[in-house]
Amino acid sequence: MKQENIPTRSRSRELIEFAHGLRLEALPPDIVQRAKGVLLDSLGCTLFGSLQPWSRIMADEMLAEGSTGTSTIIGRGKMAAAPAAALCNGTATHGFELDDLLDEAIVHPGAIVIPAALAAAESVNASGARLLAGIVAGYEVLNRVGLAVGVEPAHRGFHKTTLIGPIGAAVAAGVIMGLKPEQLLTAAGLACSTSSGIKSFAAGTGGGMMKRMHAGRAAESGVRMAQLAARDFTAPPTAIDGKFGVLEVYGGKTARPELLTEALGRTWAMTSVFVKVYSCCSWIQGAVQQLVALRGPTPLKSDEIRKVRIGVSAYAARNNGEPAPVDTMGAQYSFPYCAALALAGDPTDPGMYLEREIDDAARRALARRVELYTDDQMEAAYPRHYGSRIELVLASGERRASFVLDPHGFPADPVTDPERIEKFTRLAGHAKPAGRVKEIADAVQRADRLSSARELMALIRD
Repeated sequence: MKQENIPTRSRSRELIEFAHGLRLEALPPDIVQRAKGVLLDSLGCTLFGSLQPWSRIMADEMLAEGSTGTSTIIGRGKMAAAPAAALCNGTATHGFELDDLLDEAIVHPGAIVIPAALAAAESVNASGARLLAGIVAGYEVLNRVGLAVGVEPAHRGFHKTTLIGPIGAAVAAGVIMGLKPEQLLTAAGLACSTSSGIKSFAAGTGGGMMKRMHAGRAAESGVRMAQLAARDFTAPPTAIDGKFGVLEVYGGKTARPELLTEALGRTWAMTSVFVKVYSCCSWIQGAVQQLVALRGPTPLKSDEIRKVRIGVSAYAARNNGEPAPVDTMGAQYSFPYCAALALAGDPTDPGMYLEREIDDAARRALARRVELYTDDQMEAAYPRHYGSRIELVLASGERRASFVLDPHGFPADPVTDPERIEKFTRLAGHAKPAGRVKEIADAVQRADRLSSARELMALIRD
């Protein structure tokens, strides 16, 4: 018997069917090129992140289970089942606050969609073109669901990345695996029940390794749900935007279901990607950028600085003001620490966020002279813009000021292709020799012509 009150043509169904129908050859060339760009950026983050302790622990755990498969655990050169590989690689990609962000949706797509897409592509021996189509589909769905659910989840303490992430991962994996339209809708629906993740890592008491795992768990869940859907495991067709669906349960009053399909096929998530420059929280990037510019070409000494005032959104002021972080996660989420580093150190060096550095006495003393406040203009601009207003007062009494609405790397001020390649080369160079780094970058650039995504992963694995 047909169930009543369940629409046969929901917005979520329209979105999933759109994603299912994506073909690389029919996409705008600029979108295809952007897909290659996010793949390259994410792989750089993964290679660097694979060296970190949380990534090693996660890989050890998966390999201890004795899982076998055809998907690569990056940094280990070993293979695992696709969900396990996605878990390890997502943890690594999100492992040092360098991965990309969809600005207004407030979700990290690269650390979820790309590990899921790569694991799925290896498992079914998909072509490079199919891999890129899956990445575009995953970013599109992730962005639209993130926009549609609104800011309520983040304000209640959920980590939107891992709340929405499984849906985008399931769609990316499902497109690559060649799921039928109903199976893809099912995969997305199943993924809705794996939504989870709280932001206690930002409470100021030490974030530990938990946030690193969030993206990995979302990628893992998406791949697993796509695999279940391929076996005809079923789910409610309206788990995204129906009664008790993700939008209603998590989005509450801020949910806007119409954004699931608004301008579908005319606007693309790929044009809303924020590529990070520094190893810190997205809200902090603009402040670091300005402070480096205000200080001049060389770092200042701590005693040369009297005070720093940073005007931001109320959300950032409330959640990113810890002056004395106790671990790497805390430092990367702290405006005061990152401001002190920008003025008196090198914020482009990921090593400056490690625990051996954050206890530097002079830097801690400078961090205590950083005042964070809510700026009306920045509050009005959030979450469409991640702006900040800076006032730097030197010991001499000289005042320097600036404000930035969109930090460099944001869609309004995007990184250049050479900058993207430099970032990848710098990060990947920690894990691979220079010749292999270039080979990987070249393979990404011709990904649409690869007969198998396994060709790319072989370069990364060996």
